[in-house]
Amino acid sequence: MSRPRLASLGDVTGPARLPAYRPEAHGTGIVHLGLGAFHRAHQAVATDDALEAQGGDWRICAVSLRSTALAEALSPQNGLYTLIERGVDGTRARVIGALSQAIANDPAATLAALCDPAIKIVTLTVTEKGYGIDRASGAHDPAHPAVAADLKSPQAPSGVLGLLTAALGARRKAGAAPFTVLCCDNLPENGGLLRGGVIGFARAVDPDLADFIAAEVAFPSSMVDRITPAATDRALADAADATGCTDLAAVETEAFSQWVIEDRFPQGRPAWEAGGAIFVADVTPFKRAKLTMLNGTHSMLAYAGFLSGREFVRDVMEDRDLSALVRRHLNAAAAVLPALPELELRDYAAALEARFRNPSIDHATYQIAMDGTEKLPQRIFAPARAALAAGRPIRPFAFATAAWMRYALGTSDAGARYALRDPREAEIRTRLDGLPRDAKSIAAALHGLPNFVPDELASSPQWRTEIEQALGAMLDKGMAAAIAAEANS
Repeated sequence: MSRPRLASLGDVTGPARLPAYRPEAHGTGIVHLGLGAFHRAHQAVATDDALEAQGGDWRICAVSLRSTALAEALSPQNGLYTLIERGVDGTRARVIGALSQAIANDPAATLAALCDPAIKIVTLTVTEKGYGIDRASGAHDPAHPAVAADLKSPQAPSGVLGLLTAALGARRKAGAAPFTVLCCDNLPENGGLLRGGVIGFARAVDPDLADFIAAEVAFPSSMVDRITPAATDRALADAADATGCTDLAAVETEAFSQWVIEDRFPQGRPAWEAGGAIFVADVTPFKRAKLTMLNGTHSMLAYAGFLSGREFVRDVMEDRDLSALVRRHLNAAAAVLPALPELELRDYAAALEARFRNPSIDHATYQIAMDGTEKLPQRIFAPARAALAAGRPIRPFAFATAAWMRYALGTSDAGARYALRDPREAEIRTRLDGLPRDAKSIAAALHGLPNFVPDELASSPQWRTEIEQALGAMLDKGMAAAIAAEANS
């Protein structure tokens, strides 16, 4: 049976919960860079809750910086889409009305939106690799393709740093107040890191503007947490059943959601607390706990799980040996964290295990495994350094790193080839090409990647020995046998 396209709340004939406000009655006050599943399952949902609770002109102009498919799906739907929440107690559906517009890979339109004086906040989820920030210097990375292009044409930018800088410069010239920049990606001290990248870029093109940004623009940090797999055909089918409409932008996620934000918004903000957001003076300890425990464990189980034939996170948790390694990693991660009055780490670990086991979520290990060179420094190497300095066991972190190194070979134990989906994939393949298939050679080559493994680890005999032992077992015995041996050692 043919269904109408979801284009207005009046089209909905199914049981999905609808916004308790008229979306068209509210103006746009936010631009979001990085339109994707996570934004639609997290920040847009909290904004929908805020609009229901207190109203305001806080709808979102969402920008896809690369792909056009999602924006093209949302535009005929007037920004409406269905959120499918899958919990252990069942599935719920609601229609989200927070998006006012979707821009598809159009730098000029994006810059125009950022320059609109009505925009008071810019939020971002562009993934770790999307910023073009040099982690070592804390400023922009001139070698990043988008940064390099924008440095040549700063008045016609297409990358994150170039767009933010150009928009802030244009607003300053026009006498419009600067927007607040809220990074929502999994980066350590993400607000400060993005601030350094923007100021560094601005200093390269307009030193006076750089000084203005440093003095006048707020870059609060935040910590976001909601497991959101890539949308599946099942999500589209569930959305159709819940709304009675065809929804090509439906997104599925878990029931759990958390957002911790530093409360620094000079131009105001939505009532995100209505959606469960927690406002704090310093988000750093929450961010560190999430990166170290949830994200670090996710990376470990993704590489070990993918290479041992486990398609989804829930499949990893059904395996006795892998689930034991998940528990070991969570405990090792918690041991290097300071106590948090607001977060009992033992309870957090137990909650993470339960979330990983959620049978309703199809979170692919191969999806989590992508972009390892961007993720491992904060997820694995930072806690490994802390453990090494404190004299604590480093084996869980060495095992996770060895699993990534085994993954970096690009071939399964059965000989099937796969893409690494890493921004440094070509560099990794060049370093590994022609090497003998032994742990010492492979570990040496990958430890030699510039600006990757910290010197404290790379120069540690204990770390290198643990890496070579774990990687050697994976190469000699196969991944499944190595996992079993590791879990039962």
